[in-house]
Amino acid sequence: MRRFTTACLLAAALLAAAPSFGQQPQHSFKVEGGQFLLDGKPFRVISGEMHYPRIPRAYWRDRLRKAKAMGLNTITTYAFWNEHEPKPGVYDFSGNNDIAEFIREAQQEGLYVILRPGPYVCAEWEFGGYPSWLLKDHATVVRSSDPKFMEPSNRWIKRLGQEVAPLQIGNGGPIILVQVENEYGSFGKDHAYMEQNHQAILDAGFTKSQLYTADGPEQTPDGSLPELPVGINFGPDDADSAQKAFATLKKFRPEGPFFNSEYWAGWFDHWGDKHAHTDTAKQVANLDWMLKQGYSVSVYMFHGGTSFGWMNGANSDGKNYQPDVTSYDYDSALDESGRPTPKYYAFRDVIAKDTGVTPPPVPQTADPIAVSAFPLVESVSLWGTLPKPVESAQPLSMEDLDQSYGYILYRTQLAGAVSGELKLDAVHDYAQVYLDGKLVGTIDRRLGQSTLPLQVAGAKTQLDILVENSGRVNYTTVLRGERKGITKEVTLAGKPVTGWQIYSLPMLDPAKLPYRKTACTGPCFSRATFKVAAPADTFLDTSALGKGEVWLNGRPLGRFWDVGPQKALYVPGPWLKQGKNEVVVFDVAAKPGATLRGLTQPDLDGKTTATSR
Repeated sequence: MRRFTTACLLAAALLAAAPSFGQQPQHSFKVEGGQFLLDGKPFRVISGEMHYPRIPRAYWRDRLRKAKAMGLNTITTYAFWNEHEPKPGVYDFSGNNDIAEFIREAQQEGLYVILRPGPYVCAEWEFGGYPSWLLKDHATVVRSSDPKFMEPSNRWIKRLGQEVAPLQIGNGGPIILVQVENEYGSFGKDHAYMEQNHQAILDAGFTKSQLYTADGPEQTPDGSLPELPVGINFGPDDADSAQKAFATLKKFRPEGPFFNSEYWAGWFDHWGDKHAHTDTAKQVANLDWMLKQGYSVSVYMFHGGTSFGWMNGANSDGKNYQPDVTSYDYDSALDESGRPTPKYYAFRDVIAKDTGVTPPPVPQTADPIAVSAFPLVESVSLWGTLPKPVESAQPLSMEDLDQSYGYILYRTQLAGAVSGELKLDAVHDYAQVYLDGKLVGTIDRRLGQSTLPLQVAGAKTQLDILVENSGRVNYTTVLRGERKGITKEVTLAGKPVTGWQIYSLPMLDPAKLPYRKTACTGPCFSRATFKVAAPADTFLDTSALGKGEVWLNGRPLGRFWDVGPQKALYVPGPWLKQGKNEVVVFDVAAKPGATLRGLTQPDLDGKTTATSR
């Protein structure tokens, strides 16, 4: 009987802590007396971040259940503006973009939600979540009070509010906190701009008592607002990093609440660098200390997932450019494919110990499958698939042509022999240079390159410059000039090169190209099929390829590059079909006879090289 009574009391306590499923506005969340209050009672947020576009929709519920099983009571997510408004005034909240459904599923799994609507999100995401069309007007200053930016920004926040503001806890939903902007103190100190963002959030229907800002501890004075509580973002560089971070916060906001809004329990990868391996012991020590203090925390990332397609971001300080890989594994508690790691169980143990609550069992995860090697048997050269060009005296950027992602080709005719330096000012991001169809060199922004020596012998020579958008910068003021392609001018031997034919290559539907069973070298599209008996996760081995993009059954899967470290792309089981599946590859350095295969484990730590192709 004593055991039965104890079990009943524990069940009642867990039920009281779970989100309400009711539809009536009977709940509240606010800050009072330096602490979070849920329905008037002290509440500690123990959250983990994961992003709905980085997880196949069919797996949302699995990942949420694993969050609950690690001991979390809340999930944090950004809202990604560029995913939802690909063109001005054209919105998409369907499929993997159905953020409201993601939030509803979190509630159904007994989790609260922290929403981070931005409009800037960083997140190692293309352009920090901004849509590229903001840059078409060269006078627009993004992330500022410029009306040409604030008007579409406010319109976006209002439209997002229509989708998710009804899911706040006061309406019976699970959303307990909403962030205003994101780490603005690391970018600037324009408090008037921050107030405009604050007002936009309120105007979109979000509850004032649930709003907060978040910055690094030292940047909090620049990015915060006096009327809103603050969260601090930091990582465990040392075993006592949390103590130092909160000591800094208390000098600025001694009254609390004390909330680690991003606890960096991992890190991300750049092309040409090594895969991140972070220190779980230090992370556990800091998490343990915060929980023992009764502080709130959100683990960034609990589950990183994948920046599918073209959605990886990049870092730059104005000199160095570092594009991110497709995988956003982040060395997280749940790996890229949603499998618990030793870090997951270490976090689970410390959360259970410090809260006294035993989490539910960890859901089982199906094993990945292998796919036998299959050749890329059909191909077509990029040169044979070019669309109608735009004529322009000077180079135009992708944004000038209403293009967001992919490649862009610049073609002109050089009259007469010339020898000298070809300078691309400024190329964003990776260019291959051809004379009469022959590759003569590359220019890689990642390596700080902008020039290439050329010797042109003929009386009339065709110059082609094929440029890849490798990912827009998502951090620092550099993002304000993140147009893609050749963004200024081209000179050869010190003289301007003009008279361009410009081909926009967004590569929206490469499966429809005229493939043939012929060998193809250089920039080529290739196509192949493979069969699976029963769909399940696998990892597409790209080690035989050069540099480019892969599509699976019409979906843009992600990038590959032989500089590493990522040498295999995650293929979610729900995106495969029983029987025949189609893969399309665009490789700027294709070679005949390349084969692909599906691995049973990721390859995120392959050999890297800092040099370009």
